[in-house]
Parts: sequence; structure tokens; C-alpha cells
Amino acid sequence: MTPSRDIARLLEIMAQLRTPETGCPWDLEQDFATIAPYTIEEAFEVAEAIARNDLDDLREELGDLLLQVVFHARIAEERGAFAFGDVVEAVTGKMIRRHPHVFTDSEGRLAPSHVEGVWDRIKAEEKAERAARRGEPVAPQSSVLAGVKAGQPALSRAMELQRKASKVGFDWNDPREVLKKIREEADEIEVALDRGDKDHIAEETGDLMFALVNLARHTGADPEMALRGTNAKFERRFSYIEQALAARGKSPDTATLAEMDALWDEAKRAETPGENQR
Repeated sequence: MTPSRDIARLLEIMAQLRTPETGCPWDLEQDFATIAPYTIEEAFEVAEAIARNDLDDLREELGDLLLQVVFHARIAEERGAFAFGDVVEAVTGKMIRRHPHVFTDSEGRLAPSHVEGVWDRIKAEEKAERAARRGEPVAPQSSVLAGVKAGQPALSRAMELQRKASKVGFDWNDPREVLKKIREEADEIEVALDRGDKDHIAEETGDLMFALVNLARHTGADPEMALRGTNAKFERRFSYIEQALAARGKSPDTATLAEMDALWDEAKRAETPGENQR
């Protein structure tokens, strides 16, 4: 087989990989559950490529994410549940249904805020229809937090929960008020530390993280991307420490904390000349 721009070739490749006796032993062993972690990992790698503004890498990572969709669809097809074409049909139908202002005859254009309202209303209707198909009871009035998926990463779920609550006025109007909440949560962690209560410490740490996500939302920062940026910065500066120590014939496990702290400050000054803050 040769590379192709046609999705049909990718489907053929996956079918061949999953063919008993002649396919790939590793691919044949996989199921939805074992592949799911890779699906999540690939989605994060797409986000990382975007954060780096690396479009070549983004092209490759989007391909890897598409492969995950094809993989899941192939497993479902083998079980007689659905095929890749059904996935495409479902999502195209959903996009048409959720954008009546684009795909149906209507006068005028909707403002972005109105578009979001239409999207939420249609999503709620779809959720009710799915519940009815499964024979589940449908609540007469949906929760404000309905639609916030439980399976998404905790940071993004916290952001979405806060956005939903904000729409009905349950929110601060000033990010400085959020800062006060952050200080309050930090004080509560200190009390929990004094008591030595691990469960309470964990709970208060979660509260602090939730408040930090709230600050990010109020300042227009994506908490996931912000933390990824800080992770990259930490890796870069710690690598500087390792290289500097190696030049002295040492390693982090033989160096003192004072030595590593001084090298950390050197790395920071090299990145941000004239700045002395920690």
C-alpha cells in the first residue's frame, strides 16, 4: 500500500491491521478500553502542537487523532455496532442540526452569544431524545450544569462548570475577588496542614485548584494551556540545572538544594533579563 489523501485508504489499512491471522498482533489485541488512553493522549498532543504553533507537527498529530477515530470505528464495525461512515453521518447530521442559522432558510445573522444559546438548547433537546430512547426518565427542567461531560480532563471540566454557572449569574464580577478566594483557600490548606488531616488537605487543595481555574477563566487564560506552558518552562530550566551541574562533574542527586536554586535563578535571568521575581 502507498500513502493516500483518500480516507478510504486509511480505512483499508486499519481493516488489514485488524484481520485475524495476517494482521498486526498488537492491533488485534486492542479493544475500546485499551485504546481509550491513547485517544486521550493524541488529543493532548494536538493541543501541544497548537500551543507551540508548530503546524507541521499539528498536521501529523491530527492524523494520529484521526487514526484513533478509525480504530474505534473498526472495532465497532467488527462487533456489528456501527462503521466509520455512521460516525461521519452522525456528526454531519449534528452539525447541520445545531446550526439552523447556517443550514436552513432564515433571515439575518445571529450574534455569537445567540449562536451559543441555540447550540445549548439543541444539545439539551438531543440529550432528552437520547434519554427517551434508552427509556430513562427525563427531568422536567434540566440542570444548569447539564451537558458538562464527566469524562473530560478535570481542568477543562472545572472551566465548563464555572462557565455554565456564570450564565445564571453565579460568578464574581472582578478577578480580584477571585484572588481573595484563592488566598482564602490557601489559608484553609495551611489549617489542614497544621491538623495533619490528609483527606482535608486533599479537599482544600482541590478547592484551591478550582479557584485558580476560575481566575484563569476571568483573565481569559486557558488553564490547561497555561499549565502546559509552565510545565515546558520548568523542564527547560531544570534541564539548564542538569547541564550546568554536569559541566561541574556533578548531577542533581549529588548537588545541594542551594546549588540547584542558584542555577534555577541563572536560568530564569537568562530567559527574562532584568527580572528578579521568583
